[in-house]
Amino acid sequence: MGAPVAYPPAAYPPAAAAGAAAYAPQLYAPPAAAAAQQAAAAQQQLQIFWAEQYREIEATTDFKNHNLPLARIKKIMKADEDVRMIAAEAPVVFARACEMFILELTHRGWAHAEENKRRTLQKSDIAAAIARTEVFDFLVDIVPRDDAKDADAASAAAAAAAAAGIPRPAAGVPATDPLAYYYVPQQ
Repeated sequence: MGAPVAYPPAAYPPAAAAGAAAYAPQLYAPPAAAAAQQAAAAQQQLQIFWAEQYREIEATTDFKNHNLPLARIKKIMKADEDVRMIAAEAPVVFARACEMFILELTHRGWAHAEENKRRTLQKSDIAAAIARTEVFDFLVDIVPRDDAKDADAASAAAAAAAAAGIPRPAAGVPATDPLAYYYVPQQ
């Protein structure tokens, strides 16, 4: 036999050149790719949301109908003792700003709920949206993150440790502390 003959790439059938996997339908996306795709979709939805809000603001001519009660907004504004007089337009602007704030936070929370394959918006979704968005950092202390899954996992781990005969942490030490066993309380 002689030396192998090199054929141009176009001479090979597609299955031989690229492999059969190139023609298999893409039914499963890797988790990283799916997460990136969901994040891009959420970002696109937010851009559409803000574009729609901008169009709605420009088209607004009726300032008498509001989704939030102006009297309540005015009462909140007057809670500051330095505020004496409030112009009629100020509560209207605050009402619209509050509505937009609630809508954006809801959109971001909903994106988190969809990432977790849920159709119900929960407090944890709002907390996650706050934690992920730098603009909402002022709310981090107001809306604490409840990691119920972490608490359930810790209690399950404690039960498994007790069943295995591993000693429990000292009294007064949180059970979720991995170094709790080594803690010696001062006497």
